[in-house]
Amino acid sequence: MNPTDQLRKIFEKHLPSPAIDYCLDLWLKIPFTFKVQKPRATKLGDFRYHRDRKIQTITINSDLNPYQFLQTYIHEVAHLHAFAQFGLGHSPHGLEWKKTFRTLMEPILNDRVFPKDILIPLRNHMQNPPASSSRDLFLRKEMSKYDSSSAAASDEIFLSDLMTGRQFILSGRKFKKGETRRTRVLCEEVDSGKKFLVSSLAKIKPV
Repeated sequence: MNPTDQLRKIFEKHLPSPAIDYCLDLWLKIPFTFKVQKPRATKLGDFRYHRDRKIQTITINSDLNPYQFLQTYIHEVAHLHAFAQFGLGHSPHGLEWKKTFRTLMEPILNDRVFPKDILIPLRNHMQNPPASSSRDLFLRKEMSKYDSSSAAASDEIFLSDLMTGRQFILSGRKFKKGETRRTRVLCEEVDSGKKFLVSSLAKIKPV
């Protein structure tokens, strides 16, 4: 099986079908090594430019739903294209990358590819995309509706949706929600009294 067919097989498993040909075309323009990784807690995907490599590498987490996978793929490919166009002098998530990301997303930013409930916040998101889509609470919530684990974890909610002062379970430990600080929430572990900053997008189980 040639590399194009191998990549198509991966895309058929992870991407919305209307976006597969477009994503293959992006790979053909500037080829790269593509890997689907085990889920990582700190990032959805990764691209790191290596001067000593002619072919760069992009990785994406295996547990993403098709629409999150697609957005993450374009996010990382935009890094590759930005380096190819602007060289090493640009900021990784600066104006050059933002412009490249918007340009690459534009052909698929429609309701043929994305459901309308995702498309509205995604269009707003793309006006000035941040370094991570996880920072966009509204978009993350709409994306999460299509996670394969949603049905199994129907009793879980986002920490941001829990009232301050309420207790919840996270990773088998009981916490009490405190004040929100931008994208994180100061929470107190009930048993130890220790305080931790927890992402407002963490999925928790209310007590």
